Amino acid sequence: MNIENNNLKEGFPFDPSIVFMGTPDYAVPSLEKLVEQGYTVLAVVTQPDRPRGRGRKLVFPPVKAAARRLDLPVFQPEKASDRAFCTSIQDLNPDLLIVVAFGQVLKKILLDIPRWGALNIHASLLPEYRGAAPIQWAIINDASETGLTAMRMDEGLDTGPILFQEAVAIGPDETAGELHDRLSRLSGDVLVKTLQGLATHELIERPQDNALATYAPKIDRGISRIVWNRSARSIAALIRGLDPWPGATTLSGGKEIRLFSPRVEKPGGPGIIGKGFPGRVAGFSADGLLVETGEGRVWIRELQAPGRRRLAAFEFLLGFPIDEGSVLGI
Repeated sequence: MNIENNNLKEGFPFDPSIVFMGTPDYAVPSLEKLVEQGYTVLAVVTQPDRPRGRGRKLVFPPVKAAARRLDLPVFQPEKASDRAFCTSIQDLNPDLLIVVAFGQVLKKILLDIPRWGALNIHASLLPEYRGAAPIQWAIINDASETGLTAMRMDEGLDTGPILFQEAVAIGPDETAGELHDRLSRLSGDVLVKTLQGLATHELIERPQDNALATYAPKIDRGISRIVWNRSARSIAALIRGLDPWPGATTLSGGKEIRLFSPRVEKPGGPGIIGKGFPGRVAGFSADGLLVETGEGRVWIRELQAPGRRRLAAFEFLLGFPIDEGSVLGI
């Protein structure tokens, strides 16, 4: 049966038997933390091996590689709602499912199996940024803070009751990739604090306020093109939020290039009169390429040409010249 409301005094175990569900690198530290802390992990569930690269060779999900290293049994269902798979989990008789970036929608047939239901660690302060890409959207929206939420799962999209939250400041130049790695490491600590709080009855779950909910849909290349008449701060946030993938893009001489590592020019720098011309290259130096926007100017410190690796601006410009006064985006 699932935990209902605040009925936690039935005796949540100090050492619950756990089935862990996760797939990418992000989930590995949480699995490792459970094992390090001595929790009983009955099995690990991850996505099937997928073909990668030019040779389309089958590659393990990172969580599978970690489970093998930790000598844990692994399940790889195509669909976690498949009845045969659910029967296999039921046979394990787990107390709890723990889900960290698994990558499939979980149905009631699975969520109802463990005595204590399913616990998920989500990379935002719910109900903000429900959905697939909370890290990227927090940065794209230029938020100064995000966090981690431990919640009890239901069938909705990140709608379950909140058990524990921890706020995390976002650095002014932090990228989605950097924040991803930081939250990944912190997720294991939040997970253990949640399990300990449940075992000692210190946590009181509370429903989410749906009126405050915001959404973080999956990132795709459709949002990657820079609109230079936006503000320098907004453009810098987009570039950071799409780093490392898919990368914010613009055109230079008709060729699409990717831009990384932005920094908004400080007020009072050697400037232009008025707003300037959005997308116009104002100059370059050891700091990067300086580009005018609809409001302010932004330094671009790393760039990538099609089919080439990412380079510091001064290296990039040696092989891909961009003249001062030229306009990006056309």
